[in-house]
This record gives sequence, structure tokens and C-alpha cells, in this order.
Amino acid sequence: MMTGLDEFQRHIEAIYLRRDSARGLAPTFMWFVEEVGELSRALARQDDPAALRGEVADVLAWLSTLASMKGIRLEEAAGKYARGCPRCQGIPCRCP
Repeated sequence: MMTGLDEFQRHIEAIYLRRDSARGLAPTFMWFVEEVGELSRALARQDDPAALRGEVADVLAWLSTLASMKGIRLEEAAGKYARGCPRCQGIPCRCP
């Protein structure tokens, strides 16, 4: 079992980065958008938790690949929310 975003991202890089980089950013982004659509359909069904979990994993994997292709570490990007809401720093958010 992976313990964090950085480990997950490195794992996805080992599996897919070479192929996804060869495909290019725009086509890889289109695959990501397709996966988001599949997640949307799984959310609408509300009857299959395993399918929903799988679609969440797919979206995370494609997002990870896109981030890697642009030299962005997911764990570092997630730090934007380390203090709570980026605008009000509230946990939970207190923005109007």
C-alpha cells in the first residue's frame, strides 16, 4: 500500500509516464477529461461503490501523469491547502 501522494505519483510515472509523454500533453489531457466524465457517470449512479472508487483512482492517476509531464509534484501542489482554505485559512472554510 502506498503511503502518500509522492509515492503514488512516482508509481504512476514508472507505469505510464514514458507512454503518456510520447502521446503528448493535449491528447493525455483529453484522456483525463474522459476519465472525469466516467467519474461523473459513476457519481450519478450512486449504486456501485467499487466502480466509483475505481473511477476516482483513474482520475487521480491521469491527473498525476499530467502533473508529472509538467514537472509538478502532487504533494507540493496539495500544500496549497495545508493551512485550510487558501483565501480565509479556515477549516472548515468560512468564505462567504
